[in-house]
Amino acid sequence: MNAFIRLFAIMRKELRQLKRDRITFVMIVGIPIGQILLFGYAINTDVRGLKSAVANQAHTHLSREFVAELRETQVLDFRYTVATPQELEQLLRSGKVSVGVYIPPDFDRRSLDPRRPAAHLLVDGTDPTIVGIANQLSTMPVGFEATRSSPQRSLEVRPYYNPERRTALNIIPGLIGIILTFTMTLFTAVAIVRERERGNLELLINTPVSTAQLMIGKILPYIAIGLVQLALILGVGRLLFDIPIQGTLTELYIASFVFIAANLALGLFISTVATTQFQSMQMTFFLILPSILLSGFMFPFDGMPKFAQYLGEILPNTHFIRLTRGIMLRDASLIELGNELLVLAAIAIVAMTAAILRFSRRLD
Repeated sequence: MNAFIRLFAIMRKELRQLKRDRITFVMIVGIPIGQILLFGYAINTDVRGLKSAVANQAHTHLSREFVAELRETQVLDFRYTVATPQELEQLLRSGKVSVGVYIPPDFDRRSLDPRRPAAHLLVDGTDPTIVGIANQLSTMPVGFEATRSSPQRSLEVRPYYNPERRTALNIIPGLIGIILTFTMTLFTAVAIVRERERGNLELLINTPVSTAQLMIGKILPYIAIGLVQLALILGVGRLLFDIPIQGTLTELYIASFVFIAANLALGLFISTVATTQFQSMQMTFFLILPSILLSGFMFPFDGMPKFAQYLGEILPNTHFIRLTRGIMLRDASLIELGNELLVLAAIAIVAMTAAILRFSRRLD
């Protein structure tokens, strides 16, 4: 009987401690709800609204009807109209579109010849899912306005940047961001908490070091570690999976530097919120899941619902994946991908500022 009383006392103590620990309580409720929402709403295999462009050189009634029919499928969202296929290729290379539709000048004549493709789908092959969607779209029956008994138009799919459709070329550039997000955020998420638990924080506070110097000094060594990790990932990817780097290595390292700084700053902010190392690790894992599911790493970003896209846009990994795939696979420059780099820099500045202000308030 006494054993049960003691057991009940321990259970009551743990429940009271959980009640006082608001962060843990939020994680208990937030993790299952967050996962249900992510998997239930954000994960959409029925992709719609892929960013697209069209180059209609035929300029006929039939070709305009063809574009309208493609638009009605809701698979393609035509955001650009250009004059030449070279402009389509430029939009693909810069990541502004995922699919380009090229309609040649002799489209009407091609439509009557079953031996020739009437038009071409230029597809960003860095995402095999989009290539699969384009293949399905190319077999879609589309009839003529005048008569439905005419031959169906055929579309030729041209996958760019990954013509062999190798899965590794899609996975590894995106996996760089996942690995760095996990390690960099976790490293600094426990930094301030660890100092507090060991009693070192009071010693640091009594030194002439300012809060900003303390925070920046915390992340600088880990930036070097992150760049070393990047070199390891690139080396293994090259040796074992023959992953190319079409762009310049310098630009890739510049993008990685900003991305690592953003994740370290987020980790420091988590460290100022958490009270224990266990809590900081819990909060880090809570950040990892959206970084995998909402960044375009596993599913086409354009195919997600709008609210999921808005959430994904505030995640550093979303922009870094666009940078790595652009530089490594499409030979895009940082000038072409400048918006993604600016967003990463803004996230790093905002997260670092929030961490400094939060840390100062806790000291007060």
